[in-house]
Amino acid sequence: MISLKNLAMAAAVTLTATQAYAADEFAFYETVEGWNIFEDIEKLSCFIEKADSDGNVVQMGLTEDRAVGYLGVFTTQETHIVAGETSEIGILIGDNIYLGESTGMRGNITDGYSGGYILSDDPQFVTDLMQQYEMTVFPESEFAFTINLDGTLKAIEAAKTCNASL
Repeated sequence: MISLKNLAMAAAVTLTATQAYAADEFAFYETVEGWNIFEDIEKLSCFIEKADSDGNVVQMGLTEDRAVGYLGVFTTQETHIVAGETSEIGILIGDNIYLGESTGMRGNITDGYSGGYILSDDPQFVTDLMQQYEMTVFPESEFAFTINLDGTLKAIEAAKTCNASL
């Protein structure tokens, strides 16, 4: 098992970054393999985002200093997530199990949404995200859920190109 710096999840959001935030915060870069790539104007960093058929949204990118990656999931569905509260979480990607803490967020995209993010500096975690087709999340107090990772390889590569251009 590999320990991550920080993990957080919920089921996800129905809005994309361009719909959820002010237009001056994010700029659309391109769509790759069903993932939208955005530039975060304030943080000078790029991230990928995809909504699933249930309206859940997954985001992946780098922290402002680009030293750590994050993965966030948000939903309009009822959750027991409390902003700033941490809880234990497990993530299964391929044959690897990652354990860590989750940090909850509420209303971070727009009112009525909750979810969270994970932070990781583990290169194997990113490799697994790029090479596997799904991950299963096991929150401490919520039900387990699966996230489709189709297209992450090309989307993450496109985000790297986007980051290099900033």
